[in-house]
Amino acid sequence: MVEPEERPSVAGQRLGAPESMGISTLEPGQRPPTMPPGRQVSIRVQMLDDTQEVFEVSQRAPGKVLFDLVCAHLNLIEGDYFGLEFQDQRKMTVWLDLLKPTLKQIRRPKNTILRFVVKFFPPDHSQLLEELTRYLFALQIKHDLACGRLTCNESSAALLVSHIVQSEIGDFDEVQCKQHLLNNKYIPEQDALMDKIIEYHRKHVGQTPAESDYQLLEIARRLEMYGVRLYPAKDREGTKLSLAVAHSGVLVFQGHTKINAFNWSKVRKLSFKRKRFLIKLRPDLNQSNCQDTLEFMMGSRDCCKVFWKICVEYHAFFRLFEEPKPKPKPVLFTRGSSFRFSGRTQRQVIDYVKDSEFKKVPFERSPQHSESPSAGQVMVNGQKQSLSLGQSPDRRQPSPLTSPLLTDAGFVRTDDEDEVRRKRFPTDKAYFIAKELLTTERTYLKDLEVITSFQKSVGKDEAMPDSLRNLIFANFEPVYKFHETFLNDVEQRLAQWEGRSNAHIKGDYQRVGDVMLKNIQGLKLLTAHLQKHSEALLELERTCRSSRRLEGLCRDFELQKVCYLPLNIFFLRPLHRLMHYKQILERLCKHYPPTHDDFRASRAALADISEMVVQLHGTLIKMENFQKLLELKKDLTGVEDLAIPGREFIRLGCLSKLSGKGLQQRMFFLFNDVLMYTSRGMTASNQFKVNGQLPLYGMTIRESEDEWGVPHSFTLFGQRQSVVVAASSASEMEKWVEDIKMAIELADKCNGSSAEILSSSFTDSKSPEESSADQESEDDLSASRTSLERQTPHRGNTTVHVCWHRNTSVSMVDFSVALENQLSGNLLRKFKNSNGWQKLWVVFTNFSLFFYKTHQDEFPLASLPLLGYSITVPSESENIHKDYVFKLHFKSHVYYFRSESEYSFERYSTNTNLILNKMVYL
Repeated sequence: MVEPEERPSVAGQRLGAPESMGISTLEPGQRPPTMPPGRQVSIRVQMLDDTQEVFEVSQRAPGKVLFDLVCAHLNLIEGDYFGLEFQDQRKMTVWLDLLKPTLKQIRRPKNTILRFVVKFFPPDHSQLLEELTRYLFALQIKHDLACGRLTCNESSAALLVSHIVQSEIGDFDEVQCKQHLLNNKYIPEQDALMDKIIEYHRKHVGQTPAESDYQLLEIARRLEMYGVRLYPAKDREGTKLSLAVAHSGVLVFQGHTKINAFNWSKVRKLSFKRKRFLIKLRPDLNQSNCQDTLEFMMGSRDCCKVFWKICVEYHAFFRLFEEPKPKPKPVLFTRGSSFRFSGRTQRQVIDYVKDSEFKKVPFERSPQHSESPSAGQVMVNGQKQSLSLGQSPDRRQPSPLTSPLLTDAGFVRTDDEDEVRRKRFPTDKAYFIAKELLTTERTYLKDLEVITSFQKSVGKDEAMPDSLRNLIFANFEPVYKFHETFLNDVEQRLAQWEGRSNAHIKGDYQRVGDVMLKNIQGLKLLTAHLQKHSEALLELERTCRSSRRLEGLCRDFELQKVCYLPLNIFFLRPLHRLMHYKQILERLCKHYPPTHDDFRASRAALADISEMVVQLHGTLIKMENFQKLLELKKDLTGVEDLAIPGREFIRLGCLSKLSGKGLQQRMFFLFNDVLMYTSRGMTASNQFKVNGQLPLYGMTIRESEDEWGVPHSFTLFGQRQSVVVAASSASEMEKWVEDIKMAIELADKCNGSSAEILSSSFTDSKSPEESSADQESEDDLSASRTSLERQTPHRGNTTVHVCWHRNTSVSMVDFSVALENQLSGNLLRKFKNSNGWQKLWVVFTNFSLFFYKTHQDEFPLASLPLLGYSITVPSESENIHKDYVFKLHFKSHVYYFRSESEYSFERYSTNTNLILNKMVYL
């Protein structure tokens, strides 16, 4: 029998030496797992810090009982990321099945040591909400480095070790650091990298153990071998390969180089037959000769089954919303394996931890030694035993991974729940401002990824000139890399602020102005790249005009789900983000008193970003106008060149045009030189057909409600024709009249330079073409009132179409406000007649709410255009007895949204209300 080590590891000592209670803190007062009757058996488990613990379980108990005992022993809430592995009688490393009896899997428990290790590696460590969980992941990384499983280049290896050393011995001291590295070997070739490790360690002064864990995981997750467990195999030609599974799908390696990956979305079925492991792929419509079934030979049927099982579990954990239901048992015959994933999915884990956060016990890192042990009653597997303080159930010193904060009844040994919640949840407004910075930064980085994805996919085609390819890559890639680091800094600061270990410490971590100041100073160095973004957009448009193939490629890319906004909007995102930073810092400075520790840094950051905004604002205004002209060009047919030099877009929307057939719905487009009116075309592309263009030079306008007896009507008198139109409401009429008068003044100042060009365009004479357009419009009137939920062809849900369906209008100022003011974050959504609330990641931009499952999703599940909607607070009769709920409604469509705090409630409701009511400034 292997005797357990009695001394805790150096890494583990910073967790303290607490009592081993064996009680979970998931619910205060919760008892240990129910133990089935029967003889008790001792099971030895090796923890991630290399200490060992003994657990008593019934011989009939399923694996889940043992696993729950281990998690309870550690006070681990996010235990679903971990598992227990061991070597079976075939000398194969397998995972403990939580549904089967433990002793049916472990034939010789006295001679078997189970290892508690990380089983599921998420792509982003910020998904790990508990500091204890991240610490355990850091220990796993440390172990994988030491055994050579996590391979990387020398620089990355040295940097990883430097963060481990910082977490274990603290700030740099050359003598201590060298001695520590001589006594502890973290990587196989450590001696050769000693100087580089010391050099990196020197730079980590002031970094806490929690920060070191965070940085360690941030570096590790980017490595190709992060979380990879290789399973030897061969392809059909006999080439030696290795298979692995990750959150994204099945991976194929040759040595330590990944040569292929099969995303879950492309995999139709995974199966095995004897030694053959089979991957059936979904048919690729773009490739006619694509192989739909891939076959790999593994060492044995057992090897195949072990790998197939972990694939099933990975797919379920990362892809499903909830644990799959068990299949009904067949009456006579069975076919195939009955194995299924057991436990919570990642989504359920994240939701549970967030929803029950106030019940959790804070994770203490500081050692807690006791000079004079005292006797006490503790719970061990549901049994009370007398132990000395600091002693584990088997009379040894306990694992330093155990929390000391429980009484034998399982209650938190702290102040009342309100005090715990106050510590767990920051209430300062500055925290919520910082959280808005975090959530919107996540969305912004995803938006930048659209450009990098466009560059990688379309940029490979020969239709894109090298000059354009280099212009996009050279000026967007540095910005993307910069904001990756910026986001990491903000995520780390918010994790510290939220108090995984130090929420009660007031000061150093409860600020964000210093983080913004440092990064905005770095962003100023990229000003030249930001100025080139407009040039990239102009060059892309020029090239598309001369290359029909490139134009088609851009159109195809824009149809992809990831491109949830018009492609050219993403080119302006970096300039819009400057406005976001400015608004966030203005709110922060307004909130802080001048004496606040963070006020000076916030004020300096605001001054820097304001300088950048002033410098680039002129470019932004011009490019927003150019972008809008390009977008409208795709929505209109019957006009040759909409984006002529000097043309400025002012307003678009619905007006009813009076003709011999009565009032007919038309879409009007107002520019600084012309007013165009269109009818909705019955084409496959859903474009609007230009029926007439009215030059603004010399035009006059007069209200004519009394003259025609039509509410909210006015007459436009042009040099060659007059048009009578009516708005849907008095407020709509006021906006149109004001903007048209302004546009007429602008046209008069230009002395009618474009009047002659436009005079040859369509007029409102009764030509056959116009008559047919009128008839089409009449046929379309009923269709215009149908729901937007209906599937429509290409360009069926643009802002122009939304205005048509909702009978409203928007101006260029409205577009700018909507793009320069956006929100992101989690909201709970409820339909009018539903009972439950659904948690979604929501992005509010461009007059729409875009819904995602999580912020990691590549594209939205759905969207809700908000033009025409009203926002209110639910009335008492609606029985919405929750805080921070706002209601969006349009005719019979009603949605309720619930935010997590008063601050986010005000931001969403105020932002939505102001933008929908066309206010200019937030």
